[in-house]
Amino acid sequence: MKTKSVLKQPVLKHLSSFQIIIIGFIVVILLGSICLMLPIASKDRVMTPFLDALFTSTSATCVTGLVVYNTSSHWSVFGQVIILFLIQIGGMGVVTFLVALITLTRRKIGLMQRSTVQEALAAQSMSGVVRLVRFIVKTTLIIELLGAIIMAPIFCKDYGIKGLWLSLFHSVSAFCNAGFDLMGEANSFPSLTSYSTQPLINLVIMALIIIGGIGFLTWEDVYHHGFHIKKYRVQSKMILLATLILILLPSLYFFFFECQRMPMKERIWTSLFQAISPRTAGFNTTDVSLFSETGIFIVIVLMMIGGSPGSTAGGIKTTTICVLVASSLSVFRRKKDTNVLRRRIADETVKNAAAILLMYIILSVTCACIISKIENLPLLDCLYETVSAIATVGLTLGITPSLGAISHILLMILMFVGRIGGLTLIYAAIGIVRQPTYRYPVGKITVG
Repeated sequence: MKTKSVLKQPVLKHLSSFQIIIIGFIVVILLGSICLMLPIASKDRVMTPFLDALFTSTSATCVTGLVVYNTSSHWSVFGQVIILFLIQIGGMGVVTFLVALITLTRRKIGLMQRSTVQEALAAQSMSGVVRLVRFIVKTTLIIELLGAIIMAPIFCKDYGIKGLWLSLFHSVSAFCNAGFDLMGEANSFPSLTSYSTQPLINLVIMALIIIGGIGFLTWEDVYHHGFHIKKYRVQSKMILLATLILILLPSLYFFFFECQRMPMKERIWTSLFQAISPRTAGFNTTDVSLFSETGIFIVIVLMMIGGSPGSTAGGIKTTTICVLVASSLSVFRRKKDTNVLRRRIADETVKNAAAILLMYIILSVTCACIISKIENLPLLDCLYETVSAIATVGLTLGITPSLGAISHILLMILMFVGRIGGLTLIYAAIGIVRQPTYRYPVGKITVG
């Protein structure tokens, strides 16, 4: 008797694509938590408390990087492998990972699976999604391996044979925009500060973050069309332009206003790194808590924007902010349509973008206020933490390990919402809604 495909089981037939994506992430997070609770997963060979294991598993699967323990000092090699495995699944997407496994067994991918993959990858149609999955898996593994090979000599020089594991771990973590690192000792979270002036590590980590954060569909355009940008999808053009702007402008700000006391070499590398990492990798090469409030707020804005659709990154996405800016410009110019790069943006897309931004702001600010009140901490610090969680960044001002259970649960919820997507959760809860055949009369309301 043939075994049925994972996504074709009778129990899943009545579930929507959105519900399958959510269930897949929940299952992976719970399995990861169980594995991390095992005594073999910790260096001290003691059982890790469930809430701490669940927080770490959620952070890894949602490719965030917020931690309650130093990953290097608390977790054994087995625990670190589990975390890396969760990061890889979370980065590519649970559905993408499952479909890749199914294709390896040479089974056919049905309509339901294709629809689910389309939603998971934010693809514009079901056509060619299986080919896209193969492309994603192959390209991901090649890029991560190349990153590890390039960084290996530096890490091996500093850590001996252990450097091979460090190079692989940080390559996968950077490409998946996870922000997990194996640096420092117990109660110490230095990230990559010891490599703040090391050109090769800086370049490779930044390149991996950018490549992982621009989106799988953008890769496909680059792969098929090379430098013929005119042939790219309008979404890919928008992503590349937004990415360039969001790297250059923050870099200039950090260079002139936050890193001015550093030696020139460190100043250049740090400014560039801190402009790239908040969207949404979570590594840092300097102590961000030393930034001014303005600098910290700019990092919060960068975290909120995040990466691009169908990528390993989180945040509201670069396309969302581009659509909202374009919509605002069309209002200022009193134009009926929202246009970007000589293309008209559908009104539904504009409404989705506004809903996403509002949802992220309400969730992050509300949770920041709750945590601030419970923990008696400055609101800005708590907002930094909640935006980092919902945007799946992993940057922190150092308060994560000291937070209480309620605060950790709130951060886990934010990480999950951020990785799954707020609209995905709402669509999964509401299900299919029949559109009415009538429309109400227009009611004139003055705004602004």
